[in-house]
Amino acid sequence: MKKKPVVAILGATGAVGQEFIRLIEERKFPYSALKLLASARSVGKKMAVNGVEYAVEEATAASFAGVDIGLFAGGSISKVLAPEAVQRGCVVIDNSSAFRMDPQVPLVVPEVNAADIALHKGIIANPNCSTIIMLMALKPIYDLSPITKIVVSTYQAVSGAGKEAIEELREEVSAYMRGEPMMPKILPTKSLPVHYPIAFNLIPHIDVFLDNAYSKEEMKMVHETHKILHDHTIAVSPTTVRVPVFRSHAEAIYAETVTALNVEDIRNAIQQFPGVQVQDDLEHMQYPMPLYTSEKYDCYVGRIRKDLFNPKAVNLWVSGDQIRKGAALNALQIAEYMLAHNML
Repeated sequence: MKKKPVVAILGATGAVGQEFIRLIEERKFPYSALKLLASARSVGKKMAVNGVEYAVEEATAASFAGVDIGLFAGGSISKVLAPEAVQRGCVVIDNSSAFRMDPQVPLVVPEVNAADIALHKGIIANPNCSTIIMLMALKPIYDLSPITKIVVSTYQAVSGAGKEAIEELREEVSAYMRGEPMMPKILPTKSLPVHYPIAFNLIPHIDVFLDNAYSKEEMKMVHETHKILHDHTIAVSPTTVRVPVFRSHAEAIYAETVTALNVEDIRNAIQQFPGVQVQDDLEHMQYPMPLYTSEKYDCYVGRIRKDLFNPKAVNLWVSGDQIRKGAALNALQIAEYMLAHNML
């Protein structure tokens, strides 16, 4: 495509939608026209993009007529509107889980498997935030030697549960400091009958539990890792935990490889991998932390060390901004790749 694309942002008023807008401005993403779409309750809300004020429109199938790229911020509406958008000639880059495991839909982290973008049939899926952050750290290791086993524990910010969860953490902290009861309504999942405070707490429950006693969030990491790396032999054992952090996830990762690897080779491979930075200086207490990786484009990796008992295993500590690389940035990078390779 030589001309600048017409872009629509679905879910423009939510946390990921607002991040799309920020990134479009920061990265000078080109567009000839822009539509901001949301549910009926947000219609008419004014939002500024690059100094121009836009009125939010209600998202309908007709909204995508003449649109080249649809940046979908996520939610159940994707399942309804993505196929409608494709029928109207729009390429959809979707942040929901609706199409991730569809064999006809590429699941893409551009630094990891950009070639899969060319396989799309109108929809490209953005992986789960925890999967993206994990694979940004593990792909350079996988390129040195195939990974056979992953044990990962996540420490996921409330931003992963949306704007309401961010506000709930603020309200709970304030209530606690005033000596008032905390009144949770969102976490672990809004649709569940029981809710727990996240302030000063950890909740080992993200999304719903499945029959195998793993949560849906945990199984996303299993299935998405297999699909993105095109390797279903990797044993992935995840535990996902919500923590009282506003944005930016962290993960503790144990990875086994086919051959034993040198720590310096691992460190160098990670440092050279696009979108990742090594922050690993124990003498000066330098390691990734969510407070400092928030608002950053890159994922940060530290505490790189050989396992004490398995010579073919390494342990890592990773942190990355959930709303940026874990959601909006990854999706926008897919769009940027398509423009750079004339794929629209």
